[in-house]
Amino acid sequence: MNVSDTETRSAVDEVVDQMRELIGSRGLTVGDQLPTERELCDAFGASRNTVREAMRILKAYGIVEVRPKVGATIIDKRMASAMDMFSFNVMDISRDTFADIQGFRSLLEVSSVDEIFEKITPEDIAALRQINANMLEADGVDEASEQDFLFHTRLIQVLRNKAILDVYGLMKPVILRIIKLGKTRHTFSASTFGEHESVLNALEVRDRITYQYRMKSHLEMGYAQFNKVEQFEETSTR
Repeated sequence: MNVSDTETRSAVDEVVDQMRELIGSRGLTVGDQLPTERELCDAFGASRNTVREAMRILKAYGIVEVRPKVGATIIDKRMASAMDMFSFNVMDISRDTFADIQGFRSLLEVSSVDEIFEKITPEDIAALRQINANMLEADGVDEASEQDFLFHTRLIQVLRNKAILDVYGLMKPVILRIIKLGKTRHTFSASTFGEHESVLNALEVRDRITYQYRMKSHLEMGYAQFNKVEQFEETSTR
């Protein structure tokens, strides 16, 4: 990297920060327009190329949308942009990544047992049973995996915490890949369905110990599948 590259990058970063400050100081919200490119150059004492690059970064972050003859408009697609960026990393899942994701899921679905028991309603349990039943009717592994993910998402929804739900949704591409590891269509009906039912039965009667044991065992089945797939891949490459 040469000196001019570093200086250009620093100038762009500075303009990005200035644009964010401008949005905040003027109280601009979704649908409002930013000043024109020329006005931004004058306001920040920056070149047109620097302002355009800063705008490109804000666009990638999902903060602005730039349209011909309209200019830059404030939007809020930050979560969608983050999900797009996250999805680039789902092709290869390392053992550490796998452990981190499953650990996070366990924190939400096992360790939050008291809050889940406090907030869950009969309607929630009925919705979970319906999703589990839909999984049996799914046509193929992909559809069954989507229903499996929906089951766990619906359970987390019981916590009534949008931030947690958004983060879980952000991890969907990786969680789906984990769910699919080493599974066939038969696995979902022969194993996953029954594990979900055991969790639901414990939820229904508020059996704390059984719920935690069943959910923890269910999530740990993923480790077994991961190890099988990893061992198979190691053997096949020898």
